[in-house]
This record gives sequence, C-alpha cells and structure tokens, in this order.
Amino acid sequence: MGTGAPDEVYQLAADMGGLGFIHSAECEIMHNNVLINTHLTHAAALKGVPRYFFSSSVCVYRDMEPGEPEMTESEAFPAQPDNEYGWEKLYAERMAMAYGRRHKMQVRIARFQNCYGPEGAWQGGREKAPAAMCRKVALSPDGGTIEIWGDGSAVRSYTYVDDMVDGIFCLMHSDLEGGVNIGCPEYVSVKELVETVARVAGKRVQTRSIPGPVGVQSRNFSNARIYSIGWKSRFSIEDGIRLTYPWVARQAVAARPSP
Repeated sequence: MGTGAPDEVYQLAADMGGLGFIHSAECEIMHNNVLINTHLTHAAALKGVPRYFFSSSVCVYRDMEPGEPEMTESEAFPAQPDNEYGWEKLYAERMAMAYGRRHKMQVRIARFQNCYGPEGAWQGGREKAPAAMCRKVALSPDGGTIEIWGDGSAVRSYTYVDDMVDGIFCLMHSDLEGGVNIGCPEYVSVKELVETVARVAGKRVQTRSIPGPVGVQSRNFSNARIYSIGWKSRFSIEDGIRLTYPWVARQAVAARPSP
C-alpha cells in the first residue's frame, strides 16, 4: 500500500471465559473489552487500514426458548442480552461501523457461537463447556459422576475452531456488512454434550446437578447470511470432540496431583 498500514486487521482479543467468569467478572468484562475494542478500532482507522475484522458474539441476542424460530442478525434489536459481555459487544459493533463510515474502512463483523478445540482454555474458569466437560470426563473413573450447573437442559451450539477460522476468512473477503452469525447448526443440551464426550472417551459417566450460573435457556440463530457466501460448518459436535478430547485429557491427566 505504501502507507505503512497492514492490508487487514483482525480484532480477535477479548477478556472472556465460561459462564462462571461471565457472571463473576462483569466489571472487568465491561471495562477491559471497551478499552481493547476502542483503542484497536481507533488505531486501525487512523492508520488507514482498509479492511477491519471485529469478533462479536451471539451473546448479543436475548434468552430464547429451545426450539424457538431462529433469530436473524437484525433481530438483535431492540437489544436484550442476558449478560454484560453481550451489551459491550453491541456497543463495540456500533463503534466499529461508525469508524468504518468516517474513515472509509471496510468493517466485517462476525457474531461467534462458542468456539472450541485443542490448544484452548481447559481449566480455571476461562474454558467453554466442551473443554470443561472433556476435563471432567477425563478425570472421572469409568462409571463415575461429574458435576454440572443446573439440570443440564440448557441448549447451545458449539463451533469447532477450524470451521471458525474458515468462516472468519470467508467473511473478511466478502461484501457482507453488519453483524453476521458464524456457527454450527447442531444444537445440543448440556447433558447431550456430556454424553458425547463420554462416548468419545469410552466411559460411562453420570451427572449430578449443582447450583451455578446456567445462562440462557437457548440461542437459536440463523446462519443464512454466512451461507450466502459459501461457508458452512464441516464439523459436527462429535467430530470436534473427537479432535478436542485427547488433547484436553492429556493436559488434565498431566496436571493431576500425584496420589
């Protein structure tokens, strides 16, 4: 380009974690993510970056009933996210679009749904449910019992990391403006997730419900916009767990204190 600016900037950073972190660190989430997104969007625009990718989240959507008709991107408004992470993401989306208009910067916005895979957080509260369940099952004996928050009926969709990377690249080089959902259309309950992990591990596992943050009942969202440019997820939840579980199991077993 000759200006010293990169051709593309991908904003993938966030102070984020699992449900326990989201519900216990509301101030940190609002404060840190506002600063991350404000400074990076501002710097990219002033540098003259022509294309800017912002990673948002389906946390911008409201609580939904399982089986409720899928929500399109425009139905994030009027806004009613169930947590502060979703509220901050909505603000950051608007800010990125405003900078894009003023500085003639092409902005692409993906709303991610629960990305997981090897090399991700697997303990300490930052991990998502697939990694948490992989860890718990790995450390449980065959026929053992693991704890879950709530009754296990909450429904989610989980997107394997390879699919997410493909979706990011596809969206970044498209003409789609505004928020775009990227996710796997396979919805599973927490109990079904545990069953999938146990099946991959070759174990029999029971669950015991304990009090804890459950989050929304469900988020059902449309992928029609990202499908329109040729992207579709390739990994089912079982496919992704088969690739994720061995890595998490190795970390968990290695970190377990010696008897």
